[in-house]
Amino acid sequence: MSGVTRWHDVLRNVLGHDESAVLVTVAAAIGSTPREAGAAMVVTTDAVSGTIGGGHLEFEALRLAREALAARATPAQWLVRFPLAARLGQCCGGVATLAFATLDARALPWLDVAAACARARTPFAVVGRVSPDAHAGMRLVVTRDDARGSLGDAALDSAAVSRARVALASARCREATGTLEVAGDTLFVHVELPDASPVCVFGNGHVGRALVHVLGAVPVDVRWIDTRENDFPAEVPAHVEIVAIDDPVAEVVAAPHGAALVVMTHSHALDFDIVEAALARNDFVYVGLIGSKAKRAQFERRLLARGTPADALQRLTCPIGAGSLRSKLPGVIAIAVATELLVLRERSVTGASAEVLGINSVSRAQIGSRRTGGNGR
Repeated sequence: MSGVTRWHDVLRNVLGHDESAVLVTVAAAIGSTPREAGAAMVVTTDAVSGTIGGGHLEFEALRLAREALAARATPAQWLVRFPLAARLGQCCGGVATLAFATLDARALPWLDVAAACARARTPFAVVGRVSPDAHAGMRLVVTRDDARGSLGDAALDSAAVSRARVALASARCREATGTLEVAGDTLFVHVELPDASPVCVFGNGHVGRALVHVLGAVPVDVRWIDTRENDFPAEVPAHVEIVAIDDPVAEVVAAPHGAALVVMTHSHALDFDIVEAALARNDFVYVGLIGSKAKRAQFERRLLARGTPADALQRLTCPIGAGSLRSKLPGVIAIAVATELLVLRERSVTGASAEVLGINSVSRAQIGSRRTGGNGR
């Protein structure tokens, strides 16, 4: 198991084959730690998916998880506090508390609910007892308007749902993963926010392939769109969806609010149609067009002549790619564009709007300080 497959999907696959697994989650992170609260990995007897940051902390977590698996432990959930400097000799020096949960096929019902929430891009929290007893394998999956599952006690369920919804409603809900005390029970609440809207990559040429390859290393959904069905590679990362379509502009119309669009097809005419359709909407977090400043100027003249408002042109990023790299190698352009997208994605996690984030001003400022040759088109 590898890559950026989501922990609940990995667990459903493993447990569905009658294997046991341990879910290891960062329950709290104080000071400098390798990963943030909520980071998770799935451990089986011979594989691992995800990471809690590597190094000695992850080595110890793997050891403890596999000891539990070797002991054929029944479902349980427990916490281990790791002062990184004192206990593990890691120079970052913070304190990481890890939640360990041994799971078997009895967890599949609540994992199915969690996976459904993730597919629907619905924020959710998974709540479980920190306990070695029979209730440890039970979970509540809570959203802002629904709750599924049980912790084995109706009064505890009600209190846990209320507390989980407070975490989900918080402006800092990404940091709300952690433990809480309810009616004498210690609960672990794992808050999961939906991934950002997808990146739509138009074009499966050299740069498009390189960009999708780079994005394959991060947890972002990608829709890879082109008219040339036979030019797509045989294999792509699990979170990349290939869309072979005669009219790519239809994908612009159908793209969800907040999506990022990167336009790099084999045809300037097709690039223009896609950009025109994208700028007709005002809800994309990013519209990037591969090409030079000369290409941008030509597109701007044509767009204005066809009725695109002048202020809409400020939402177009061209040339694309963060930094001042001059290379036109596909891999270099791909890394620069991925960096630009990830910066915007990181900022969007705060919940601020594109206008508040100043996305357009950032992009234009980068263009002004960047290479004169652009992306070579």
